[in-house]
Amino acid sequence: MLSQNLIVDRRAVDRIVGVARPGPDDLIVEVGAGRGQLTRALAATAGRVLAYEIDPHLAADLAAACARLGNVDCRPADFLGAVPPAEPFALVGNIPWALTARVVDRCLAAPTLTSATLLTQLEYARKRSGDYGRWTRLTVLSWPEIHWRLSGRVPRTAFRPVPGVDAGILRLDRRGVPLLPAGSLPGYRSLVELGFTGLGGSLHASLRRRYPRRRLDAAFRATRLDLDTPVGLVWPEQWLALFRLVGPPT
Repeated sequence: MLSQNLIVDRRAVDRIVGVARPGPDDLIVEVGAGRGQLTRALAATAGRVLAYEIDPHLAADLAAACARLGNVDCRPADFLGAVPPAEPFALVGNIPWALTARVVDRCLAAPTLTSATLLTQLEYARKRSGDYGRWTRLTVLSWPEIHWRLSGRVPRTAFRPVPGVDAGILRLDRRGVPLLPAGSLPGYRSLVELGFTGLGGSLHASLRRRYPRRRLDAAFRATRLDLDTPVGLVWPEQWLALFRLVGPPT
């Protein structure tokens, strides 16, 4: 196995499927299918399942477990090297935790992806979803198009081998209508990148290098942000409000 902790608890499988909510018309892409325990549960309600498993020994077990399921296509290949489907699809996976960042990047870059339900380290899921009360650069950058949330926790005892930490069910949903017009997204991202430079010790100090002081102060008052607010404590909705008030950096 390639650094993967396989899920063996049926209750945990049911929780993941409950968050993913696959329907009879849905195409599900599963990453890290292992021996197919989650695959079979997804196939029970999904229209089709493309199940990726790169480990050749696990892939053989997966193919045997799903041989009688007519709606499952087992692919002994690396999902990270595959071309995303041209049609809308939802991604589900108990992914190898060492590859979490790369899988998430692939999700964000796939224009036909509608949602992703990922089993990750609990700390990662909490961090990306703002569950610690702080927000990361990646979450804020993608927020106009992607909604992030922590949708549950899975104890480490649900896996074999047993990892050192619990897991979180991280849910990403691509918004049907982005919160900003497409033409505004590059400017919004420039604002966020500038804010996360960390220069000056606060969001206001970082932005002040590229915005007139009066305009910026007024925007902070309107969004109820103190001038000394650290960048990580600014909510995504406040970033959007700031952008609408001050526009892209000049």
